[in-house]
Amino acid sequence: MEKQKSGISFFQKYLTVWVLLCMAAGVLIGHFIPAVPAALGKMQIAGISIPIAVLIWIMIYPMMIKVDFQSIREVGKNPGGLFVTWVTNWLIKPFTMYGLAYLFLFVIFKNWIAPELATQYLAGAVLLGAAPCTAMVFVWSALTHGNPAYTVVQVATNDLIILAAFVPIVKFLLGVSKVIVPYRTLFVSIFLFVVIPLAAGVITRIGVIKSGGRDYLERVFLHKFDNVTTVGLLLTLVLIFASQAEVILSNPVHIVLIAVPLVIQTFLIFFLAYGASKLAGLPYEIAAPAGMIGASNFFELAVAVAVALFGTTSPAALATTVGVLTEVPVMLTLVKIANGTQKYFRTEKTRDGVRAGGSE
Repeated sequence: MEKQKSGISFFQKYLTVWVLLCMAAGVLIGHFIPAVPAALGKMQIAGISIPIAVLIWIMIYPMMIKVDFQSIREVGKNPGGLFVTWVTNWLIKPFTMYGLAYLFLFVIFKNWIAPELATQYLAGAVLLGAAPCTAMVFVWSALTHGNPAYTVVQVATNDLIILAAFVPIVKFLLGVSKVIVPYRTLFVSIFLFVVIPLAAGVITRIGVIKSGGRDYLERVFLHKFDNVTTVGLLLTLVLIFASQAEVILSNPVHIVLIAVPLVIQTFLIFFLAYGASKLAGLPYEIAAPAGMIGASNFFELAVAVAVALFGTTSPAALATTVGVLTEVPVMLTLVKIANGTQKYFRTEKTRDGVRAGGSE
């Protein structure tokens, strides 16, 4: 057991280093062995990479095992986290993204970026801002010890809102008369990244409790997956950056310029949602995921729509790719901030002293 704990500590302590190494490894593989990402890229359903979907299952499956449907039924008794998520994601985030991107791309960086390029970069940024995270937020929630049942409801309700709000918001902000959203991609993403791992987790939870009891589940079984989420995250980064290697290497200066408003936006939205959760008196296990789901993006959808609207090699598609490039390092920083400020929040306990939806 000591050896296992030591391994977990090592992974957690140096996770940012591992992330950067995997990003670099992905770029090198994509540049020097392009046949690898080319072959993997052919494995798709509705524009969604099957290898990446499998790795995302590996990342979020352990958290889904923690979901207790009793806890889901109790979410309605404490809806504050849902209101924070909805207001942040749909009434604030798309508009602050537009404002920040416009300020930097058209004003501050106008001497380095031509207006026609800035217009397409702005479009990519807006697509990111209008698409709150669906899959990766489960990873950030797990790393901040969030309530897994509540996180599932936050994600599920956001997925429903996306169906109605994404197109009108993008049309309004970009003035695009015919925004083509690949709804098949959207539905397949939700099915692959939420429904399948949730179903697998629930089935596993029921089976383990039946055979070994709840105590065995929480004290033994769940710890078998302590490093699985981290490994899945790292391998996902290798695949993503291998597939985007040439885009990244051919546009180094503009990638940095595009990244500036995206990074500022991520920090801004996190602190708005996290701060609002504190003011609303929400427990840490709900407040942390509320901040994370607003700060991170549904980049699979943003990239798919950018490609559908502007083309695979378009500047708009590049901007959405930069969203992937910046998200993981920035979100890991926010995870550290959340964990470091946990003491300023109350914690959520059930009657028997165990956190709702998971273990102590």
